[in-house]
Amino acid sequence: MPRFLIERSIPGLSRDDLSEAGRRSAAVLATMPEIRWIRSYISDSDGKMYCEYDAPSTDAIREHARKAGIPVDRISEISLEINPAMFV
Repeated sequence: MPRFLIERSIPGLSRDDLSEAGRRSAAVLATMPEIRWIRSYISDSDGKMYCEYDAPSTDAIREHARKAGIPVDRISEISLEINPAMFV
C-alpha cells in the first residue's frame, strides 16, 4: 500500500478544534477501511499539520479530507523511508 505525507494549513487551530477534526477524521476513516492514518505532527509556529497515511491513492486521501472537512494543501507519496539506525 502506498504511503503519503499530507501537508495541511491550520493557522490558529485550537487544541479543541484539533480534537474535533481528529474525531471527524476517525469517523470518516471507519467508513473507508482502505485508508490508515498513521500519525500527525503539528507546527504551531508555521500553522501546519503534517499527516502520514497509508492509502491506495491521492484521490482516496482527498475524498477522506473532503468528507472530514479538513484541508489538504499538498500530498507527497513516500518513496523510501530511512532512519539513523540504517547508517550505524
